[in-house]
Amino acid sequence: MAKTVNFGYLPKEYSNLNDARIVIIPVPYDQTSTWVKGADGGPAAVIEASTNMELYDIETGAEVYLKGIFTENALDAQVYPDEMVEAVRTKVLGHIEKGKFTVVIGGEHSVSIGAIRAHAETNPDITVLQLDAHSDLRDEYNGSKYNHACVMARVKELCPIVQVGIRSMDSTEKDSMDTDMVFFAKDIHDRTDWYGQVVEKLSDRVYITIDLDVFDPSVMPSTGTPEPGGLLWYDVLALLRLVFEKREVVGFDIAELCPDSKNRAPDFLAAKLIYKLLSYRFKD
Repeated sequence: MAKTVNFGYLPKEYSNLNDARIVIIPVPYDQTSTWVKGADGGPAAVIEASTNMELYDIETGAEVYLKGIFTENALDAQVYPDEMVEAVRTKVLGHIEKGKFTVVIGGEHSVSIGAIRAHAETNPDITVLQLDAHSDLRDEYNGSKYNHACVMARVKELCPIVQVGIRSMDSTEKDSMDTDMVFFAKDIHDRTDWYGQVVEKLSDRVYITIDLDVFDPSVMPSTGTPEPGGLLWYDVLALLRLVFEKREVVGFDIAELCPDSKNRAPDFLAAKLIYKLLSYRFKD
C-alpha cells in the first residue's frame, strides 16, 4: 500500500511516528452513504489541501506541527460496515495506548463509531460532542446498524452525547433523542450565548465528532447530504475554542467531505479546521 502524503507536508523530523504527539488516521470509507457518493475521496483531498497551509496559527500564536504530526497509511476499509468499525477501533486504540492524540479523517460518518469506541474504552467518563446537520439516531438504516444514519445511536450505547447544529431528522428518531442535550440550528443561528450552554452539558473529558455538513452549504457545499441553514466558520470556532479551553478533549474526527475537483475551498476548510483544533489543543 502506498504511503499517504503526510498532513501538512511536514519534514521527517516533525512527521515520524516515534516523536509525534499527534496521529492522523485517514479512513476512505463510503459504503453506506445514501445520496452523493465520493466521501471515500475525502481523506486524500483534506491531506492534499493541508500541504498548502501556513503552519503558524495567528489566533493562538501556535505552531502545532512542532509537536509532531504523523500521518498513517489510509486504512484499507472496503469491507462490511461492522468490520470497518472494528478496524478503526483497533487502529485508534493502538495509538491511544502509545500516548498519541488521534484525529480520524473520513470517509462517511460511520468511521467515527470505531474511533469513539476506542476512546470510550480508555476514557469511560467521556461525553461525545457531535456537530452535524443530521441527528443520526436511527437504530438501523438500509438493513445496517452501522449506516452513517445510525452513528449517534451506536454512540449513545457507549456514553452521553451533546448534539449541535441539527436541522434534519426522521420522526422515528424523536423517541431516542434527549432534546435537553440538543442545540437545533434554528434555535442558535442568531445567538452567541449557547456556546457556554453547550460546554456546561459536557463532562470533563470530551471527544468531538464533526460531520462537515454542520456547516452551511454556502461555505461547505462538498458533502453528501447538504442541508440549508448551517453554521458558519466563526460560529464553529467560537464553540470549539471554548470547549478546548474548559474541557479536556481526548480526540476528534471529521467526516463526510465529498470533494469536488472544481471547488477546492471546502477541502482546505476541512484541513484548516483540523489544524485549528490541534492548535487549540496543544497551544503552550
